[in-house]
Amino acid sequence: MNVFFDSTKPIAIGSDHAGFEYKSKLIEWLTSKGLKVKDFGVDGLQSVDYPDYAHPVAKAVESGESTVGVLLCGSANGVCITANKHQGIRAGLAFDIEVARLIRQHNDANIICIPARFVAYPYAEQMLETYLTTAFEGGRHQNRVNKISCS
Repeated sequence: MNVFFDSTKPIAIGSDHAGFEYKSKLIEWLTSKGLKVKDFGVDGLQSVDYPDYAHPVAKAVESGESTVGVLLCGSANGVCITANKHQGIRAGLAFDIEVARLIRQHNDANIICIPARFVAYPYAEQMLETYLTTAFEGGRHQNRVNKISCS
């Protein structure tokens, strides 16, 4: 897989209980492609609070420990909102392959958020592959990305 990011660093991944099964499968899939992954949990199907897993993924990306992150929950809205509270994060909610491409290409998203209850697993894998292999286009989009931060 031809990735756009520094593949010497692990991909940060986390989910709540609704995303646990997809997260587990995506970790296997990513490692089978030779990519490093750091799993920030959850480790089972027991109900949990999604911010407890979204914040550590966002911190890993924000600090540079990981170049990109993957977050999953039922709708992906909760993890996306949580991750975007971090100044260095541009988390994008992807529910479609074209959206997964555009959050990278136009928004330079450094975390993809996948709604596990609304997409079939093979589609989640395709979205993640699209996200991981799409580079930021820059140009006119760079000026827009520069205006995102509140600081």
